[in-house]
Amino acid sequence: MSEYQSLFQQVKRSSRKLAGISAEKTESVLRDLATLAVERIPFLLEENQKDLARMDSANPMYDRLLLSEARIKGIAQEILQVNGLPSPLGIKLEEKTLENGLLLSKVTVPLGVIGIIYEARPNVTFDVFSLALKSGNGLVLKGGSDADFSNRAIIRLIHEVVEKNGLPKEAFQLLPADRAATKALLEAMDYVDVIIPRGSQGLIDFVRQNAKVPVIETGAGIVHTYVDESADLAKAKAILHNAKTRRPSVCNSLDCLILHESQLAQLQELIQPMLDSGVQVFADEQAFASLEKNELVQPALPEHFGTEFLSLKMSVKTVQNLDEALDHIAAYSSRHSEAIVSENQDHLDRFLLEVDAAAVYANASTAFTDGNQFGLGAEIGISTQKLHARGPMALRELTSYKWVIRGAGQTRV
Repeated sequence: MSEYQSLFQQVKRSSRKLAGISAEKTESVLRDLATLAVERIPFLLEENQKDLARMDSANPMYDRLLLSEARIKGIAQEILQVNGLPSPLGIKLEEKTLENGLLLSKVTVPLGVIGIIYEARPNVTFDVFSLALKSGNGLVLKGGSDADFSNRAIIRLIHEVVEKNGLPKEAFQLLPADRAATKALLEAMDYVDVIIPRGSQGLIDFVRQNAKVPVIETGAGIVHTYVDESADLAKAKAILHNAKTRRPSVCNSLDCLILHESQLAQLQELIQPMLDSGVQVFADEQAFASLEKNELVQPALPEHFGTEFLSLKMSVKTVQNLDEALDHIAAYSSRHSEAIVSENQDHLDRFLLEVDAAAVYANASTAFTDGNQFGLGAEIGISTQKLHARGPMALRELTSYKWVIRGAGQTRV
């Protein structure tokens, strides 16, 4: 048996004990982890700095990699928020008694063992552990080399708290940050029930193409906001600026402004706050002609549409009507988050109905696509597919169900 098979087997075996852990024990672990994370802020920042020192601060991933005292305290609060949510386990989704007297119950259960492959986002280590424990799942983490010092510091805290509370630390493992570990996880059919990649489109594509374990796709966001001919310009200006500049390195940030041609005269005013924030704009021919020229305004090339920038860059596409806007989104969307700014109720209704995405917005920033913002606690990712889960994946999405049948000696004819 290989080193990795032995580890996966330990996780699988230990995870069977998690479903029966009392709510009080789970709550104790998560409270202790939130407390310990704050107590060990100097240690976590020291290890995180080792990772940051190896990355160019201009890299779009730098902000995702960065931990700070404020961010760690925020993570601790998210752990406590997860702790305060109802358990997703043992919920009776359906119950009925057959004519033969069999009592059938459809009951929520853990998925089993979840594998997470993620890039330079050490907060994910905290988030997914909290969700996995609360939902009774074992966990195999495969972080990227960019965040290896940070991830190992965090898993050290997790193991300390888990052991203190008498739970098996073997149920929660962090793999080495190398390709051999990735390959082993993708092929761990007998031990891992589902793999969830969190990161770039390239990472997601690699996992989908190479995994033998079932995959739930999350993360990549090619996000559009359509400003309709009836849009309130004050709303639109605030929404666009927030969606693009709040945290440009995250998957819910704006990538493409789709503009009704009647709004071209207002385009400069609409995007000026973004330009003032250093956003580089790649505008199509009509939009480029209507804008004041400077180093931040460039003509759009074909590759600027359908691109997840993850930085202070965005494109502008001009359309003649709502149908053309919907067609552009259908062609280029990653089905993550899409928005419309409009005062036309028929257009709002059509957009919300026809756009195929995990989250669709009317007159609001796409920055809200987040498990915490949706009141779900920390999330394990934003699922952009349709099977099993869609949108922010939190506690409920980390469960399956089984049928429990109670009888009194019945046999089938």
